[in-house]
Amino acid sequence: MATYIAFLRAINLGAKRKFPKDAIKAAVEAAGGTEVETYINTGNVRLDSTRRSRVRLEAELEKAFLADRGFEVPTIAFTPAELREIAEDAKRFADGHEGRHYVSLLKEAPSAADVKLVEAAGTAGEVARVGGRAVHLLLGAAYHEATLTNAVIEKHLGIATNRNLTVIRTLAERWGA
Repeated sequence: MATYIAFLRAINLGAKRKFPKDAIKAAVEAAGGTEVETYINTGNVRLDSTRRSRVRLEAELEKAFLADRGFEVPTIAFTPAELREIAEDAKRFADGHEGRHYVSLLKEAPSAADVKLVEAAGTAGEVARVGGRAVHLLLGAAYHEATLTNAVIEKHLGIATNRNLTVIRTLAERWGA
């Protein structure tokens, strides 16, 4: 049995993409997940699975979510060790940074060339640092004014979902064991 932390992209953002925690849990269980837990209503799910392939697990969850909700829900999964590493990378990448820190979680690992493109897209006040399948966005005080956003990350690196560092750290503490 393998443990995964799955991050659902673009749910509960408007009237048409509602996906309550209880419905998420039921859909994950319908897809074969066990020991399912959720954290806040933004699509953070811990589950155990007999699946050893992250890609196959993501595909099965996406199929279950589409069947349950009637809309696609891109899903990005990590192992507990990978999530811990993302939280640890935050310390290294953000040393001395006093603004906002968000993490764009990537469905696929970026190429070295793509990492260079994304990291070069930053400005003096907005910086991107890539570690594995996570892009750490070091921003100013006002997130809504940022130009280096998850949309920019997706333009260069493909499907991604964004969480603030507080959520990443909390999940690493809760589920990263």
